Amino acid sequence: MKTATRPADIYMRFLQLADTLHTLPCLPCLDPLEERILVLVAKASKDCLRLSVRDVMAVERLGSPATIHTRLKSMREKGWIVLSDTEDTRRKQVDLSQAALLHFDRLSACLLEAANV
Repeated sequence: MKTATRPADIYMRFLQLADTLHTLPCLPCLDPLEERILVLVAKASKDCLRLSVRDVMAVERLGSPATIHTRLKSMREKGWIVLSDTEDTRRKQVDLSQAALLHFDRLSACLLEAANV
């Protein structure tokens, strides 16, 4: 007979599985602010919204525009995001890289595995 699993147990299992992703050879780690920016870009992408560098820098809860710009540059160098041209050549659109999309695919697999215990 299978014992009842609390929702917190499922979440803890997910965290354990997600931690194993950090041991895989993939993209360099992000700092907490970069992770928050990544989630912002991912949510916008899912909602089919276009975010420019200026749009991201305008999000006050992330910090000063200079700090955000530095983090965007770092995330681009690490391979998490790509900047693409828009119709206005002075503006760049922020998108997830293919490697970042693969990372989210792996996190989703961890979530499904944790829920199927």
